[in-house]
Amino acid sequence: MSKHGSLLPAGIFSNNEGKTEGNFFTPPLLISGFLLFLIIFCCILAPVLAPFGESEQNLSDSLAAPSARHILGADKMGRDLFSRLLYGGRVTLVSALGVVILSVILGAPLGLFSGFYGGKFDSVVCRCCDVLLSFPSLLLAFLFVTALGRGITSAVAALGIVYVPMITRLIRSLTLVEKNKTYVEAAESVGFSRPYILFRHILPNCVYTVLVQLTLDLAYAILDLAALSFIGLGVSPPTADWGAMLQEGRNFLLQSPLLALAPGAAIVVTVISLNIFSDCITQYLDPQARVLPSFEKIEKRRGVTRSQIDEI
Repeated sequence: MSKHGSLLPAGIFSNNEGKTEGNFFTPPLLISGFLLFLIIFCCILAPVLAPFGESEQNLSDSLAAPSARHILGADKMGRDLFSRLLYGGRVTLVSALGVVILSVILGAPLGLFSGFYGGKFDSVVCRCCDVLLSFPSLLLAFLFVTALGRGITSAVAALGIVYVPMITRLIRSLTLVEKNKTYVEAAESVGFSRPYILFRHILPNCVYTVLVQLTLDLAYAILDLAALSFIGLGVSPPTADWGAMLQEGRNFLLQSPLLALAPGAAIVVTVISLNIFSDCITQYLDPQARVLPSFEKIEKRRGVTRSQIDEI
């Protein structure tokens, strides 16, 4: 045992499996980032890459098997599955992004003011968040969609409202920590207004943590939107959407399995890639998730540095 091992708890300076020494471009991040880039790139260029239109029908190709004409086959209406997968990805990703943006627009100011000012306003906001979080998110989304009316716009609005309490509580907790720091006291002593301090100083220090959470929320939004479309509360036919395509394809699992497997695989790959990407960013930004280099590496680096100094 080395002399360092008797002075420090075991494992603190050792390289645990699955952790890096602060490296950002790790293999999981590169793979998940590449998959996300490929999915987003293909969906954006759907009008260019898709061999057929989103709703272009040819009944003679109904339930056609994969071929040179139809790469993934065709659905019961003779619409090309690959083309609808690309167009459906555009709807799903843009809608999920809309959910996240709406939740931030509504939740960020509530969390900032609630955490900074406290008092009765903070109590009211916290109790409202507790009430909303006490219901399952999908059940609450069903109720909002029923009240607002069927359609993708209503689904985005409903999920955006459902996600507000999570963003509000996160930003509130971060604001409670930041408002007691020295730079806030210094800004107040200089004479800056409280709204200016909130949005110019406190909010930028919360951005990194919030961005990680928003990446996870984007994955959850894709799943929830797919669930709403699956039960008929999302997009209206003939608009393509991964959840709606999954619902249509489940009736033809024996005749044409790809009708359900293709959109299902797209959802799974996108959500898993987002989760891995978010986890990698969290490990890089959070110092507690990193591992210090071993003493062998430290001594090796010192040796290299000393030899370089001696040469100079």
